[in-house]
Amino acid sequence: MIAFVAAGLVLTSDRAAAQVTAYKQAVAEAASRDDDLSAFYRANDFRGIWTNDSEADRARRRALFEAFDLAEAHGLPRERYREQELMTMIRSARSPREIGMLEVELSRTMLLLARDLQTGMLVPAKVDREIVRQVPYRSRIAHLTNFTTSNPRGFFRSLPPKNAEYSRLLREKLRLEALMLQGGFGPEVPAKSLKRGQSGPAVVAMRNRLVIMGFMPRSASQEYDAKLAEAVQAFQAAHGLVADGDAGAATVAEINTSVEARLKSILVAMERERWINQPRGDRHVLVNLTDFSARIVDHDEVTFQTRAVIGLNDSDRRSPEFSDVMEYMEINPTWNVPRSITVKEYLPQMQRNPNAAGHLKLYNNRGQQVNRANVNFNAYTARTFPFALKQPPSNRNALGLVKFMFPNKYNIYLHDTPAKSLFQRNKRDFSHGCIRLQDPFDFAYALLARQEEDPKGFFHRVLNSGQQTQVRLKKQVPVHIIYRTAFTQAKGPMQYRNDVYGRDARIWSALQQAGVSLAAVRG
Repeated sequence: MIAFVAAGLVLTSDRAAAQVTAYKQAVAEAASRDDDLSAFYRANDFRGIWTNDSEADRARRRALFEAFDLAEAHGLPRERYREQELMTMIRSARSPREIGMLEVELSRTMLLLARDLQTGMLVPAKVDREIVRQVPYRSRIAHLTNFTTSNPRGFFRSLPPKNAEYSRLLREKLRLEALMLQGGFGPEVPAKSLKRGQSGPAVVAMRNRLVIMGFMPRSASQEYDAKLAEAVQAFQAAHGLVADGDAGAATVAEINTSVEARLKSILVAMERERWINQPRGDRHVLVNLTDFSARIVDHDEVTFQTRAVIGLNDSDRRSPEFSDVMEYMEINPTWNVPRSITVKEYLPQMQRNPNAAGHLKLYNNRGQQVNRANVNFNAYTARTFPFALKQPPSNRNALGLVKFMFPNKYNIYLHDTPAKSLFQRNKRDFSHGCIRLQDPFDFAYALLARQEEDPKGFFHRVLNSGQQTQVRLKKQVPVHIIYRTAFTQAKGPMQYRNDVYGRDARIWSALQQAGVSLAAVRG
């Protein structure tokens, strides 16, 4: 790095004063296009934090250029930060104006890098409008202030997520990158499916790929024997497949998935983790849409887990991604049919047959029940229909016997369902967007255990009353609805799932457009 000779020195000659003035004018001009930079430098009397001939500024410059390595390690594209262009500016800057322009450009780059490392490169809703997550962006002015008052290397290292999930994803990224350099998972299995007892090159190829993936120790056996079936079963469990040990078409297709494809899933998952880079809560509920599951997590340990049904992969039924806070559960709930479902699904039925969907009651805008016999449904359109539909509490209620509320503008919540058979499916996207739970009673017991001595007894006393009852949680529980095709466990193999809504494919495409590439890994 060069030593800057005019920018921040306290000089007494008229010429030196003019140089300082020219420098500050250049800083003000360069910063004027960015409100945050302009405010920071204005409050700092347009003094530099990078271009003074001081050890502190030299340390900041070194830390910034070292942070480009950090960005690359975290899957961010080094070229995005114009490293070579900055080096050229540093080598050529001589006049106060050039140095002032460089000063602001270094700050601009630092802010871009800081935001990318901490909260991701992409704006979620711009990639997919159903990712409605509120990214916890930090103040850019605070970033600049903190950077100038802390250890610059430590500042950059503090930015990426510090949770265990992100750390494990980072380790998996490094492992897969090393495997790419060594040829990946080896030759693909040259068969659509394989059966136990078979032998030959296809069985050997499957065995070798499972060995490299870490699902079984090395073996010379060429037969699809019990040990290989056990490895297949472990692989299936880690990929959301029916874990029966039989290498059917779906299993072989997953085994043949390339290391490059897995690495893309990891890079997408890391970007997604940066979007949620804030404490999740010592206790929180985690719904992973691709895994069709809901979990209660206490201090990074899963203490309860159940199968879930998510929104159908349809334009107005897919479950959105966001975080909120669960405030209460409602036992014996009434289903207030959403307006969209009322006019799109039930109104056409009632126009054909006024008694259709007889389990639903009709109410006017004053909350009074209306006799269907007095309504000409064909007189209304979806826009003009003036009634609401409700289903009173019962075993047949669409919400089942309990729902779990974290009030939000998307009208999404967790609930019971009378349609129990759907939980036996492997792919479970059937709902209108809300999350149905296979074991809602057990889920309720786990939540109530923090405030009731006998949570099961309490729950069933309320349930048996048959009355719609709201039970508030004394300590609200954060709920995170996420979408991960790659996720980790505290112990055990990496988990991969299908991209059920195609969202990760869109995120990967956006990452590529922003400069992320696997080419650097291949060397």
